Amino acid sequence: MKTRICLVEDDAGTRESLEALLRQDPTMEVAGVYGTGEAAMAGVPEQRPDVLLMDIRLPGMGGIEVVSRLCRAMPDLCVLMLTTYEDANLIFESLRAGARGYLLKNRPMEELSSAIRQVREGGAPMSMRVARKVVAYFNEPRPMHSDLEGLSERELQVLSGLSQGKPYKEIGVGLGISENTVRSYIRRIYEKLHVSSRTEAVAKFAAKRTA
Repeated sequence: MKTRICLVEDDAGTRESLEALLRQDPTMEVAGVYGTGEAAMAGVPEQRPDVLLMDIRLPGMGGIEVVSRLCRAMPDLCVLMLTTYEDANLIFESLRAGARGYLLKNRPMEELSSAIRQVREGGAPMSMRVARKVVAYFNEPRPMHSDLEGLSERELQVLSGLSQGKPYKEIGVGLGISENTVRSYIRRIYEKLHVSSRTEAVAKFAAKRTA
């Protein structure tokens, strides 16, 4: 049985090249190709692919938010990030959102095909440089987490929403506040926790809860 693939990539040249490569593999079927996150949100649930290849930087709705929403709606969806970004924060935000693998672009087709098979079989394929960043992250010494005690009840509620992978708008709806107000809370949370990303803030929150 062929593996059904959906591809989300905003660059037309890259999108066409990847689609052509995928169609050359007799074990795969290209079910849908999308240039924006909004188009993917509309098309992927209808196509029900086995594997979704997802870029991060997209016009409009970003790739990580798309992954978060689709994975909540389609728990069995296997998402493989395919991007040029090696930033550790983006890697962890992608994985927390529900991605099961993270590859850098411009990989030989054999490697991409192998990664698609691995993720469908339950694996977590990653490019070597990405895997090194993951290992390095967990080998770094972690600071004390007492600074969470300085957060207000509402800030903790917002941080809890972040830890569940919720987008800002959904957090706001749940708390009865606007998305802009959520962003303001998040800026204050970052300042109080001395962090610069969602991943770092959530890591501190998780460590405090399991301490």
